[in-house]
Amino acid sequence: MIQSLPKYRSLSRLLSPPVLTLLLAISALCALLIGAYSLPVQQVGLVLGERLLGLEAGLPQTLTYLVWDIRLPRILLSVFVGGGLAIAGAAVQGLFRNPLADPALIGVTSGAMVFAVAGILFSASVLGVIGSWLGYATVTVMAFTGSLLTTFLVYWLASSKGYTSVVTMLLAGVAITALGGALTGLMTYFSDEDELRDITFWTLGSLGGANWQMLALLVPLVLLPAFILWRQSSQLDLLLLGEREAAYTGVNTQRTKWIVIGCAALIVGACVAVSGVIAFVALVVPHLVRLIQGPRHRSLLLGSALLGGLLMVWADTAARTLIAPAELPIGILTALLGAPFFIWLLLKTKRSL
Repeated sequence: MIQSLPKYRSLSRLLSPPVLTLLLAISALCALLIGAYSLPVQQVGLVLGERLLGLEAGLPQTLTYLVWDIRLPRILLSVFVGGGLAIAGAAVQGLFRNPLADPALIGVTSGAMVFAVAGILFSASVLGVIGSWLGYATVTVMAFTGSLLTTFLVYWLASSKGYTSVVTMLLAGVAITALGGALTGLMTYFSDEDELRDITFWTLGSLGGANWQMLALLVPLVLLPAFILWRQSSQLDLLLLGEREAAYTGVNTQRTKWIVIGCAALIVGACVAVSGVIAFVALVVPHLVRLIQGPRHRSLLLGSALLGGLLMVWADTAARTLIAPAELPIGILTALLGAPFFIWLLLKTKRSL
């Protein structure tokens, strides 16, 4: 496991939870003001006062709708998606004792993608009854179901006689990911133009469909598993010593694996279901926090959640403003930012070592 590097420790105050919380609040406010139509801070404040405090501001209905029903739920959704992906990535990296690990390696993202694409293609035929009942939520529910089923499949393949091999789990995840990519490609090949447009937009990631109902569904599926992972901080710290060494100290390694994989899959599955595939957040954010703050998971998980939310707020703001009134897929932006930054981190770490 890569430890915190001395040259980065001077930045630890910048990434401390109070500072990150303040930056996240300021960023959310700025994101409310920025968009295809920029808004003055006074009008945004009046809308929030009208909705939260019951004040009578006499504002146009279109302005209230823009701030309260479009921008605010989208910003909050970006906070929980970014924070959820980052905290899941930090936990998986701790479990595998590898800062290059990613929740996608255990097949969560691939399973969600296969079921989501199937929901897009077959919602009007094979899934007609389900699609008519769920409506626009069909793809979301299908993606979430696929992520959980894939995780259980990978865990079953890696388990034998009550013991779960982390290496076998990783290999099974790679195989399932490859199979999921093939199935997704096959269904994409037989899709028509409208379905292909939906599939492409979903696989590249977007928060354009954010609303209060979607947010109410996502929040408990992120907060509860995240809290459970945070409670497992000491066990994850001991697992960094090695699985056998952790067992000698009294850690129930098998139970810890179940908890970490289950919670990470629940978080990532919920996030992917509402936003599509968003790359590099779960990989780069925990890596950066670990370099600066060290590998202790109590601070690592909290810092990753806050920094992930901060990154996602600005990435989504850029996605909806750079080519306004059109919108860039947010997964493209996170990949363009994350991949070069991650390569830079690897080069810096290599020189230091």
